[in-house]
Amino acid sequence: MTARLLQPTKGMFEFQQLSIPTNVVIFFVAACVVWLAGTKLSRYVDLFAERTGVGEAFAGAMLLGGATSLPELATTVTAGWSGAATLAGSNLLGGIVMQIAVLAFIDAFVLRGKPLTMFSPRSSLLLVGIMLIAMIALACAAIASGDRYVWQGIGIWPPLLFVAYVASMAVIYRYEGSPRWEPRGEVAQPPESAKDLKDSFHEAFDNVSTKTIIGLFCMSGLAVLIGGYFVARSGEALANQTGISQGFIGATLVAVATSLPELSTTYSAVRFGAYSMAAANILGTNSLEVALFLPAELAYREGGIMNAVAASSVFLAALGILVTCLYLWGVLERRDKTFLGMGIDSFAVLVVYAIGMTIYSTL
Repeated sequence: MTARLLQPTKGMFEFQQLSIPTNVVIFFVAACVVWLAGTKLSRYVDLFAERTGVGEAFAGAMLLGGATSLPELATTVTAGWSGAATLAGSNLLGGIVMQIAVLAFIDAFVLRGKPLTMFSPRSSLLLVGIMLIAMIALACAAIASGDRYVWQGIGIWPPLLFVAYVASMAVIYRYEGSPRWEPRGEVAQPPESAKDLKDSFHEAFDNVSTKTIIGLFCMSGLAVLIGGYFVARSGEALANQTGISQGFIGATLVAVATSLPELSTTYSAVRFGAYSMAAANILGTNSLEVALFLPAELAYREGGIMNAVAASSVFLAALGILVTCLYLWGVLERRDKTFLGMGIDSFAVLVVYAIGMTIYSTL
C-alpha cells in the first residue's frame, strides 16, 4: 500500500482528534489483543479440524481465513461508507500481496533449516492457490471493465465475486475429502518441540466439548475484530499525525497493522507444526479479500464501486497473482535448499514485494 491509501476517512476522525501518545497506547494495546486472540484462533481451529476431520487446508482457508479477515471487513465497510472507493479497493488488493509476504517472513524468522513449503506436501494447497488466482483475475476484469449495469447502487461484479468465493470453498472442501493425487519424495516432519506443544495443548482440551471450542473460537474472533479495528484506525491516524504517511514507512506501518491477525495466527500454526493450515490461512484470507468487494459495494452509496476503484489497483492485483504463483511453485517443487535462512521461493516473494511496492508508490 502507498501513501495515497492513508488519507483520512470519515470513520477515522475521532482518532485524528486524539494526541499522538494516546494513539500509540491504543495501537499497542490493541495489537497485543489481536496477537493473543490470533494465536488462540489457530489452536482452536486445529482442534476443530482434528475432531471433525474437515481437513487442515479447508479449515485454514475457511475458518481461520474468515476470522482473520474480520478487521479488514470493518475497515473496508468504513471506507466504502465514507465514499473512499479507491481506499477500499486498494486495501483489499494490496492486502493480498502483504499476506503472501507474511508467509515469507514466517519462513525466514520462525522456521530455520528447511523451507516452509517443504512441510506442506498437500495437493489441496495447490487447489486453494489456483482458486485464489482465479478470484484475482476476476477482480482485474471487474476493475478494467467496470459495472455497466448498476441497480440500487449495486453492480454485477461484487455479487459475482462473492459467489465465486463461496463456490471455490465448496470445491476445496470436496477435493480435500478425496484428493486425486499425493506428492512423492521426502516429507519433512515438524520438529519435536512443535509436536510436544501441540500434544500438550490437545491434552489440556481432552475434556472440553467441541461446542465449547466453537464458542471459544467465536470469542477469539470477536476479540480479533475489535482489536484489529482499533489497530488499523489508530495506525492510520498515527501515520498521518507524524507525517510519515507520505513515505514507505507510513505505508508499512498500516500494512503490518492490518496484517497482524494473519501474522499471529500463521505464527501460532507454524509453532504447532500445522504448516498446511498456516499456508491455507493466508491463501484463504486472500480469496476472501476479493469477496469483500460485496460488503464494500453495499456500503458505498455513490454508484457501482468497481466504477470508482483506481485503475492502478490492477497493478496490485497482478502483483498478488505473481507472488501467489511463486509460493505455489515452492509447494509444487518442494526444494530443501535455503537462502538467508528461508526458502528460495520465500526470498523471491520478498524481493518481488519490495520491488512491486516501490513501483506502486510512484503510480
